[in-house]
Amino acid sequence: MPLSHIDPANYDALLAAKVARTCEQLAPFTASAPTVIPSPPEAFRMRAEFRVWHNGDALDYVMFPPGEPQNPVVITRFPIACAAIQALMPDLLAALRAHTELRRKLFQVEFLSTTSGETLVTLAYHRRLDASWETAAEALAGQFKLALVGRSRKQKVVVGRDYVTETLHVAGRDYHYRQYDQAFTQPNAAVNRQMIEWACASVTGEGGDLLELYCGNGNFTLPLSRHFNQVLATELAKTSIRAAQWGIAANHIENVAMIRLAAEEVTQAMNGEREFRRLADLPQPLSAYKLNTVFVDPPRAGLDPATVAMVQRFPTIVYVSCNPASLAENLATLSLSHDISRFALFDQFPYTAHMECGVVLRRR
Repeated sequence: MPLSHIDPANYDALLAAKVARTCEQLAPFTASAPTVIPSPPEAFRMRAEFRVWHNGDALDYVMFPPGEPQNPVVITRFPIACAAIQALMPDLLAALRAHTELRRKLFQVEFLSTTSGETLVTLAYHRRLDASWETAAEALAGQFKLALVGRSRKQKVVVGRDYVTETLHVAGRDYHYRQYDQAFTQPNAAVNRQMIEWACASVTGEGGDLLELYCGNGNFTLPLSRHFNQVLATELAKTSIRAAQWGIAANHIENVAMIRLAAEEVTQAMNGEREFRRLADLPQPLSAYKLNTVFVDPPRAGLDPATVAMVQRFPTIVYVSCNPASLAENLATLSLSHDISRFALFDQFPYTAHMECGVVLRRR
């Protein structure tokens, strides 16, 4: 995102224009006005990533205009980052600049923070990291009270830990999440919390059991579990599964079963086309679940045609999408059997064209 696009004074107008564009995209499938969840205009991002530019003794965070990899723009202030990242950025850069072992062939710095200020920093290098680097990194982590990870090609060095623990207050209860280095997490904690509350309100009273595809680190899974007898949550990424399993245990949730399957494989299992050994770890056979509701939060490409056909069999579909275009493609099929009963827009990414959407579909 070019820094010139960050315009807090005009945030409301920019959001209104984005809402209008998204509603136009989805107009063939719903005539109702959406619930719109705005973002804080500043200090909303819990993640930030910068390239590092070396020029003699100078060391700067930089970003590049699209298509201009040799035209670095020095970043001295990043107002959309959360307060903890904004406060850390200049002091960390000064410490890196002053230490030869830490700055040598450093090319990228990544920040991951939480609403409590707990922060993980990842330093990426074009060289192998040795014991001297690790000693310097341990001192740096102690100085700033950080979790720290060093990365180079085929190498990962963890100083302390490679995760942070986020706590979100959702519908009157605190939920604890583990967020690992390099794993996907929702970038806007304030909007994410409201997305979760919207999802929970959407399924209140549904009962039965829930199938969740693309559950990630359990972002929605943990709070949704309160509304169903059993939850069958699926995810392919091993790190996300590890985080979700930690969250299930840490939050004392006993009605969630995790399986490592891609959405396409879940469809094959649901259709009886393939048997998967991993299903043997479930507390009961797949056919024994009373799956009345499906929750999907797919990547930008949306659901593949076979998965669309599979979820179409459910009485209730809760669909959270980061791409209105792929959502519209899927709705072209889903709307043949289901009507949209709830529609919401969540501004996860202010000052960009991206809009997060949520729809609840009920079978006619």
